Amino acid sequence: MDDQVKIAVLEQKIEDLKPIVLRIDAAIEKLSEVNTTVSRMLAIHEERISKQEEVDKVLFVKIDKLRDKIDRDYDRFDQRIRQLEKRVWMAIGAVVVASFVMNNAGILTKVLTAPESQSKITSSYVEG
Repeated sequence: MDDQVKIAVLEQKIEDLKPIVLRIDAAIEKLSEVNTTVSRMLAIHEERISKQEEVDKVLFVKIDKLRDKIDRDYDRFDQRIRQLEKRVWMAIGAVVVASFVMNNAGILTKVLTAPESQSKITSSYVEG
């Protein structure tokens, strides 16, 4: 009888463990679903990251091209401004030289001074 009692006790313990085994089985299924969901999410995020990296590469290429264009434009405008400054200084020098020459030749004083008018003072004084 001793073996039958042991078998009965073991059967009772197995029956007691069935709900626990069912819970563990349900937990394993849920973990499997979560794992599948997380795997999908990771795949989506990896795809987004790879697309963002491609977009970043394109943007960096465009930024580099824009920087090069800005540098070329800056150099061109700098050269034009330098040429304009050179011409302004040359014009100022030409005006200074011309005024010096005209002043020394007396042309400027002749132009700026009024001609002397010859006026005669006549006397109408009669003695008498």
